[in-house]
Amino acid sequence: MALSSGLMLLGIAGLGIVEILAGPAYGAAPVTNDAGEVVATPMIDPALRTGLVLAGLLVLALYGGYKLVTPVEPHKGTADHETMAD
Repeated sequence: MALSSGLMLLGIAGLGIVEILAGPAYGAAPVTNDAGEVVATPMIDPALRTGLVLAGLLVLALYGGYKLVTPVEPHKGTADHETMAD
């Protein structure tokens, strides 16, 4: 859970803050002028940011799948408790 949260937080917030601090090219696509020439590109490749977020989601999905197939152990305090009906 911490790994997936960390990857998503790094991809969304961490690298977003780096982009804001780097300068005005905030978009995912390069900025072009009227002639179609690229005048500014994002500092961080959008594929890297997307990859970090997808890796976080993949880790979260794997953890969820692991928890689904792992049997739940009963609590020891409640399993050994006898009631009046026993």
